[in-house]
Amino acid sequence: MSERTIALVTGANKGIGYEIAAGLGALGWSVGVGARDDQRREAAVERLRAAGIDAFGVPLDVTDDASVSAAARLIEARAGRLDVLVNNAAITGGMPQEPTQVDPATIRTVVETNVIGVIRVTNAMLPLLRRSTSPRIVNMSSSVGSLTRQSGTAAELTTGPVAVAYAPSKTFLNAVSLQYVRELSGTNILINVGCPGYVATDLNGFRGVRTPAQGAEIAVKLATLPDDGPTGRFFEDAGEVPW
Repeated sequence: MSERTIALVTGANKGIGYEIAAGLGALGWSVGVGARDDQRREAAVERLRAAGIDAFGVPLDVTDDASVSAAARLIEARAGRLDVLVNNAAITGGMPQEPTQVDPATIRTVVETNVIGVIRVTNAMLPLLRRSTSPRIVNMSSSVGSLTRQSGTAAELTTGPVAVAYAPSKTFLNAVSLQYVRELSGTNILINVGCPGYVATDLNGFRGVRTPAQGAEIAVKLATLPDDGPTGRFFEDAGEVPW
């Protein structure tokens, strides 16, 4: 059993996921870099190690049962437990996504990664999280998943373009997160949802106004909550996000 805090970040080979791994690693944690692309994953691990971080690669395709099961076995063999799971991997499905024009297959593909992938990974890692003294699950969502903000009439309450696959997938993820909170109430597992803000990544063609490092800050904060910290909440840097 490792004495270091053990974390797994999905989609960690680039962008926000990489910076989450870097932020957790800077705390002295051992961080699993979950990614499906072998070359990009190992390049990310090398960069993190060069920065003095105890990083290790975790081959992980969140849409594949066998891949996720193998990832859980790898972490068990390496550390015997998992302290923090950050479900960060996500796709947009490509734009535009007007509801009257979208191919339903696009919605299925996005939900498979952004929602079912989170369920698949979380369920595989739960036995390892239960072995931790202070387990945390952080699901990276987006304020575009906020129904309050999507339905607001004031400019400050609306968010993002029309995106019938991506935005509702984050609303779905928020709802799924609350279902886990309800089922696992009474345990010591804290489960929260984080929004990184409008970050410049290849997910949005680098149109965002925040850096990946800034976007990662909320995940690091939620991953390091004290034992009496909140659970079942939705946060961004400015505070709580309305569902």
